[in-house]
Amino acid sequence: MAQTRRADAGSAAGVLSLPAPAKVNLGLRVLGCRADGYHLLESLFVPLDLADHLRVEIEPERGSGPPEERLSFRLAGSGGAEPAADVPRGPENLAVRAALRFLEAAGNPPVRVALELRKEIPSAAGLGGGSSDAAAVLRALDSLLPGSLPEGRLASLALELGADVPFFLAPSPALVTGIGERIEPLPGLPELWLLLANPGVSLSTAEVFRHYDVLAATLTPVEAGSTMRALSGFRSGPAGLGKALGKTVEETVEEAVGEALESALHAGLLVNDLEPAARRLCPPIARLCEGLRGLGALDVGMSGSGATVFGVFGSEEEARAGLSAAEFEAPVWLRVARTIAGTNSGTKKSRDVE
Repeated sequence: MAQTRRADAGSAAGVLSLPAPAKVNLGLRVLGCRADGYHLLESLFVPLDLADHLRVEIEPERGSGPPEERLSFRLAGSGGAEPAADVPRGPENLAVRAALRFLEAAGNPPVRVALELRKEIPSAAGLGGGSSDAAAVLRALDSLLPGSLPEGRLASLALELGADVPFFLAPSPALVTGIGERIEPLPGLPELWLLLANPGVSLSTAEVFRHYDVLAATLTPVEAGSTMRALSGFRSGPAGLGKALGKTVEETVEEAVGEALESALHAGLLVNDLEPAARRLCPPIARLCEGLRGLGALDVGMSGSGATVFGVFGSEEEARAGLSAAEFEAPVWLRVARTIAGTNSGTKKSRDVE
């Protein structure tokens, strides 16, 4: 978190600037559906160096009006340009909703809040941009107004805002299960280079799940743990991989990671159960997947409920070569991205959101 000035408990004034990273899903399996309609999932969430950027400022406010009257929101796109037309600009924006929910849960403290959001992540693209924005707002306000919420309340607020939001409170590679509330960090996951491709079409997550439910009757039920089995030795990082191959890490890091990556991909690490439904709603997804394979990707997956797909490449050079050779027509959006280790301390500890 990039901090320019911290709030003082007495003055309740301060400002924070921080990134809100995107994520990709390395595999997404649908394990079932709860009685309330929420789907039970298993997925490996991995944050990226692609990020939106938020500036959150608070200052004292003597009035006692409702929070929405003391909240301002400014939205911009990359380089100050206008963001995509489908990015919400008002109270429906998840960053605004997060700020209002925090203030309500904190007992409506006497402060004025100004949010500035610069979008780099496409909207409704399966990359978690809105969820990450919301989590960044929660983290910023929790830092600027320390002690405003009881322990555990921030995490429950995140889940109330959306199933992906809890992950972004501490965005690090993690196995995410349930409806998004069970998060098991996976420290040591090797760095991956990806070429992201979005067809320029927004997909509604709810609509994708509705189509999935229609198709589900013809599918074989997924067994819990499938994503973890596909990871196998890959999740243990270079040290574990080298040991598994009976060689020293210094001699075999690149070889070990490469072999384990290909093994994990062949075992179905990038299988996304929502992809058939997303392809029906957005046929260009299929063309992008084939195009990425033609550019040399080791394998191709779809992130979240789409419509962004990604190719996994063996190195940054290979990913950038793929980008240079790509000949997709507008409005296709392309970006080379790197997975990041995230913010956890390396301690493997599951966290559940109540």
